Amino acid sequence: DDVNLCEVFQNVQNKMNYHQFPENECDNFTDLDFHESFMGTYLYVRLLLYTSANLECGQELPHHKFTQEPLFNVTRPTTFVIHGYRPTGAPPIWINHIVHLLAAQKDMNILVVDWNRGAANLNYFTAVANTRGTAMNITGFIESMEKEGASLDSIHLIGVSLGAHVAGFIGAMLGGRVGRITGLDPAGPMFASAPPEERLDPTDAQFVDVLHTDMNTFGLRGTHGHIDFYANGGLDQPGCPKTIFSGKSYFVCDHQRSVFLYLCALNHTCKLTAYPCPSYSDFLSGQCLQCETFKPASCPVLGYDMSQWRDILLRLGQTRAHFSTTAELPYSSELTSYRVDLVTWNQFLRWGVVILRLHNGKNVKESQIDNKLLRFEQYTSTRLLAQFDEDLYPIQKISLRIVTGNVIGPRYKIRLLRIRITPLENQNRPLMCRYDIILEENAEVSFKLLPCD
Repeated sequence: DDVNLCEVFQNVQNKMNYHQFPENECDNFTDLDFHESFMGTYLYVRLLLYTSANLECGQELPHHKFTQEPLFNVTRPTTFVIHGYRPTGAPPIWINHIVHLLAAQKDMNILVVDWNRGAANLNYFTAVANTRGTAMNITGFIESMEKEGASLDSIHLIGVSLGAHVAGFIGAMLGGRVGRITGLDPAGPMFASAPPEERLDPTDAQFVDVLHTDMNTFGLRGTHGHIDFYANGGLDQPGCPKTIFSGKSYFVCDHQRSVFLYLCALNHTCKLTAYPCPSYSDFLSGQCLQCETFKPASCPVLGYDMSQWRDILLRLGQTRAHFSTTAELPYSSELTSYRVDLVTWNQFLRWGVVILRLHNGKNVKESQIDNKLLRFEQYTSTRLLAQFDEDLYPIQKISLRIVTGNVIGPRYKIRLLRIRITPLENQNRPLMCRYDIILEENAEVSFKLLPCD
């Protein structure tokens, strides 16, 4: 349930002290009913200002006399939050949470772009058409800010779904001079075959980072930033419904996951480390687990502060980066990960998948490495990525099973000349090995690991 997802972030609000405003002096996000969305809305753009002094009470900022608003300081960094398509007219459930979490990053102006009148249309094509008008409106406001002394370097546009393309249009109209655009699962319908000038692309800002979670339905395939993060391949997200009988959640869960992953990253309740890799399949196969390019930093981490990777990413051009998450909050990518290297020497060619179990006392964790069939034959080196939802350390023993699907006929033996397990997150831990093990296909064998020579 979306409301339950947001409750995780409520504790952030409870830990901070806010300036109190009378409730009738607060300006709230436009709340429309389904009838208005059904009949269609005409574009009207509002800017709701939040700062550390009024996090509980948004103040509508006039487009032309904003210097008269004492809470708005153009010399501070300014982050614009731009929502997407709103078919029911209701406010996004995550607005208050992203406002509070952004305010916890640094002292800034947070401007929620409320274009609900325009985005709330049962006709999606009307909402798409209104993205241009919204972008022109905000571009004019930013140009006025610049005249009053604001630096475009310190402007960050965060766009969700259609809002990501609005951010791209704003950046393009300003000549790509804004400091940063973050696109959270940019909308795919009506943009899939669009040229770069008609969608978000890397030239729209000095730095563009994009998160993909639903490329096969409502999100946009491809690469559209200096770095594109792909959560679980950017497609179906773990924990989301797989059948239409789940109702609305079946349609929106994967797409909305981008927002909740970003909230989780802002809240530092999950560290979403991504590995540069051409494809998710290669990532799962353990082919892309090196981060030498970014040393002394780690591989890129999704979130607000990208400063330690930004310059390298700009030099690289466009980077695809993959990570896996758990199915439930906090969606941590800190699945404990190991690189597993196998060297086999079996007489007969076998194809199969690997099931690896770690043991620590009575605690056992399992990883099924089944993203593709693996080839086992004489003197074949195989590299795998094994991920576990808990860090069992020290590892007292492991169990290994190679599942071939062979259910009739003799069980073939598979000889492992070596298995080497390399911890990825905790590189101060020793590499663990075992040599010369013989196992039967589809049968589990357990053994202790030893430090590699």
